[in-house]
Amino acid sequence: MVHREGAGAAGVDPQQLWLGAARTGRGRKPAFSREAITAAAVALADAEGLDAVTMRRVAAEVGAGVMSLYSYAPDKETLLELMVDHVSGELPTDGPLTGDWRADLKAIGHLQRALMLRHPWLPTALTARRTLGPHALAFLERALAALRPTRLDGAAKLEVFSQLTGFVAGHVGYEIAQSAAAEAPGRAAAEARYLAAVAADGHHPELAAALAAPGRPLTPEATFTRFLDRLIDGLDTG
Repeated sequence: MVHREGAGAAGVDPQQLWLGAARTGRGRKPAFSREAITAAAVALADAEGLDAVTMRRVAAEVGAGVMSLYSYAPDKETLLELMVDHVSGELPTDGPLTGDWRADLKAIGHLQRALMLRHPWLPTALTARRTLGPHALAFLERALAALRPTRLDGAAKLEVFSQLTGFVAGHVGYEIAQSAAAEAPGRAAAEARYLAAVAADGHHPELAAALAAPGRPLTPEATFTRFLDRLIDGLDTG
């Protein structure tokens, strides 16, 4: 078998990955596990980003030879699948739902945002088509249960969950990028001066009116909540 750092997602067999044995190798009991390898990869991505996650780096983190890791994850794409499901285990899946599907769906969106902020690499990892591991499936089950009071059919419920997850991932990715850009000295003040100048040039009346409107809380949490409310309150379940 040829092992590659960047093998495509099409090569990941979800049935083999999630329903097969956790380790394909045989012989004496290993000194580490798939769980330990995945946890090490997650810690590396949290600290240094996805680009830092290579089979060689992860092997070094767990004190293993690179070739031995291939018994657990044949390529980086499989490792990413394991990482996504590993952190998905942080999402709560128990506790009663309110019965108000919009409120429950908004709560799910906030949980997803919190998870992605804890693991800033996750929005990027989710841009590729991912399989649903046991933790992700458990959270999906909860989201579908939250949508039970609607008149949506099964396919539409899955689409709503996908739409919600895509929105959260996109927003958090933008939020992280904006936070990094804002750290540049004088960046926010320069942008404000620029927009004020444009609004005053007489060629952008709609922008001028928008900027003159009463301000709203601009904290990341408040901004996300407004956007999430608009998304979910506007969903058509007829």
